[in-house]
Amino acid sequence: MKDPVTAITGITYDRDSIEHWIFTGRNTTCPVTKQPLPAGSDLTPNHTLRRLIQSWCTCRGIDRIPTPKPLLDRFHVIKLLRRLPSDRLLVLRRLETLASEHDRNRRHLLDAGVPQAMVGILLDSFDRREPHAPGLHEAVRVLHLVRAGPVEMKLTLQQHHHIDRIVQALTWLLEFSNNHVSYNAVSVMRLLFEETCSSSSSNNNNTATERLSPDFFEKIVGFLRADHRDRQQAVNSALTVMLRVSPLGKNRVAMVESGAVFELVELELAAAGSLTESRRTTELVLGVLFNLCCCAEGRAEFLRHRAGVAVVAKRLMKASSPAADERAVMILSLVCKFSGTNAVLQELLSVKAVAKLCVVLQSDAAAHLKEKVAEILRLYSGEEWKSNPCMDTCLLSRYQYQS
Repeated sequence: MKDPVTAITGITYDRDSIEHWIFTGRNTTCPVTKQPLPAGSDLTPNHTLRRLIQSWCTCRGIDRIPTPKPLLDRFHVIKLLRRLPSDRLLVLRRLETLASEHDRNRRHLLDAGVPQAMVGILLDSFDRREPHAPGLHEAVRVLHLVRAGPVEMKLTLQQHHHIDRIVQALTWLLEFSNNHVSYNAVSVMRLLFEETCSSSSSNNNNTATERLSPDFFEKIVGFLRADHRDRQQAVNSALTVMLRVSPLGKNRVAMVESGAVFELVELELAAAGSLTESRRTTELVLGVLFNLCCCAEGRAEFLRHRAGVAVVAKRLMKASSPAADERAVMILSLVCKFSGTNAVLQELLSVKAVAKLCVVLQSDAAAHLKEKVAEILRLYSGEEWKSNPCMDTCLLSRYQYQS
């Protein structure tokens, strides 16, 4: 321990560890006693234990742990915010530093209303159409670093009732800003849509996903099209936004028209050849593709891409992710059921998708997933499979037994 503190349950922890547990993990119980830790409850510095630790280090020739600096409090942040009109850049850089340092600092920034102030700067610059307004990029950076959760974001939305304007402002930033600002803007978008798409949101905010413009989807797809190999988290944020808004039929068509299907397949192809491929990225890509394949336009674009079926089949039973396997099966099910032609059948055979589907039947996959696989196989249960060299005889006999 470097900075021991005692919770109201009487248990002493290192400050960094317990604050990470409470603020980042959003846990509300004491890890040892399992008793509740009420919101806003104090963590009392254990000065006696800290002095004993420092003495122990000194006696054994270990570098002495320094005495912790005075803690940041909510009132100090409020004073900083009051200086925003006169010293905007200085205050924003100080807030950025504080948000980067510690989970505890981020908690105080949230409590003092920093997200609301940053959204105000964003909307003011958007209304003036000043993409390089002083402090705009720093404000978006602070919003990203604070990482407001659903509760805090809901408070921000209550102050700025027109969620559409916030989304438009962030979309606008994707066009005019450099990569770092784009990453931060997409991250804030993810937080917004996690709140507005949740069941706890107001009806007014829930309709925000219904009013998304084609420009919004073009900008998001354009973001995916750019090279972000060193920013996997930003890519996942953009994919999360797409996953949140794609269940709505109107949004699906707009996403397809913006070229989303092609970019998603290309993104997964690039990930398949990467040494640092992300399982979460695969889950998100397949999730969005499934939603888009629920409409005829999406399925047509998916089949138009020469690697569409192949990339989904390649991920099946390989990503070590039940979610990815389920989404891959559901995509193939939609394609076979509503767009299944002889050409699709031949493609399924050529990329060994049928063989993998047979393996799913013999795996420990969920019962509903096996039923979907059986439906796909029954759609093409004619003699053409038996004579096709791509079909493994052993697998075919397993399928016949399963049927």
